[in-house]
Amino acid sequence: MSRNPGFALRTLFAFAALFFAFLPGVRALDAAKSDAPKPGEPTDPKAKKTFAEAIEWEKHRDRQSAIDDFRKANKQDGGHCTECMRRAYTIATEIGAYKDAVEIVREWLPQAQTDQEKAAMHYKAAVAWQQLGIAEKKPKCFSDSCDELRTALQLSPASATLHYSMGISLAWLHQDDAARSEFDTFLKQDRDNPVIHRRAERYLERVELARATMAPPFSITALDGQRVSMDSLAGKVVLIDFWATWCGPCREALPHIRRIAAKFEGQPFVVLSVSLDNNEGKWKDFVQKNGMTWLQYRDSGFDGRIAKLFNVNAIPATFTIDADGVLEDQHVGDADIEGKLKKLVARAVDLASRERQASATAPAAAPAK
Repeated sequence: MSRNPGFALRTLFAFAALFFAFLPGVRALDAAKSDAPKPGEPTDPKAKKTFAEAIEWEKHRDRQSAIDDFRKANKQDGGHCTECMRRAYTIATEIGAYKDAVEIVREWLPQAQTDQEKAAMHYKAAVAWQQLGIAEKKPKCFSDSCDELRTALQLSPASATLHYSMGISLAWLHQDDAARSEFDTFLKQDRDNPVIHRRAERYLERVELARATMAPPFSITALDGQRVSMDSLAGKVVLIDFWATWCGPCREALPHIRRIAAKFEGQPFVVLSVSLDNNEGKWKDFVQKNGMTWLQYRDSGFDGRIAKLFNVNAIPATFTIDADGVLEDQHVGDADIEGKLKKLVARAVDLASRERQASATAPAAAPAK
């Protein structure tokens, strides 16, 4: 199994899509009707050729060459290729080239026309600085992230998402009171981000979690109809297993997953199997025939929403998440995984017991007058 770091970045992108929704998108055109470039793509002949070469580099997984050619195509197009810059920025953040991502935003910013578009550019720079700070443990990066977010808020003061991101950067700077204030502001303003709303509530209560490697927030409807979100499972150890019916090693690992699910049944522990099958019928039939009674969800391949959040590039892939939502990853073939799970579950039981005791001994609230 191979995996790149960057869970916090994917967590931000999971809800940032709503923030960027107002930006001019790339509308799908019927090539049979017109040979004109799609909106945002280059129009200069040399730029179009370089743009096509960049796409080929990307297809062949030479991402740095793709970034270089997308940026080159933008320059050849007179700095008007929004799609060049969007693709370059996306690839840079995916491979952890956060300094490149900041430079790309600087080149991209002149294309922004409205205050909302400019705010979105500063937000992108803030995200890149934030991730560079996490990767290199440099406080100045978080300060730079806050500066970008303040500029974005001046341009788009109604954007709740900016306050959420500001809270994370301030938490990493150990400015906990200021971070709590930002999370509180987000919760008061937010109307569009139910998946991260609960995450923000947890950060407000325990700001130190904003500095942890948290599992990306997501919400799904499982095969049995249960609505499950990452933060609704707080207090439970979670084992997420990415697999597919066509994957031989996954089928071989199934008895191990089944044994783990049975061993910890009735304890604060949940197994969630995420299938990358494209064929829904085949997946459902396999689940039923093999007695997979724990939570099941189908994510439609490596480009599925949950697979991309966890940056799953190969299967089987399993991720262990503790009762606080802090993420670790383990290969399903790891002989020690059950021992590690046992320790995490015991810790979850102890935490729940202490919380019950604290609640029982807490003074009763004074009656309202």
